[in-house]
Amino acid sequence: MTTFRKDLKQRLKDPKFKEEYDQLESDFVIMQALIDARKKLGLTQQQLAQRTKINQADISKIEKGISNPSLNTLKKLAKG
Repeated sequence: MTTFRKDLKQRLKDPKFKEEYDQLESDFVIMQALIDARKKLGLTQQQLAQRTKINQADISKIEKGISNPSLNTLKKLAKG
């Protein structure tokens, strides 16, 4: 098991941490679905950026979970 996984397993024993972690699950699911769909189509972030007119750096931030995209942005990504 990786160090990260071991650390996460240990931290999840803390009820407060687990509650906050669980609240983020839907965010993780959306980010992973975006990544999976892009890769399934064989697109790079740059290619998706060209299709959607969304900056590649912004796509990267969304996929890393460090951005809070609007519904409009998510619609553009889904179309792309």
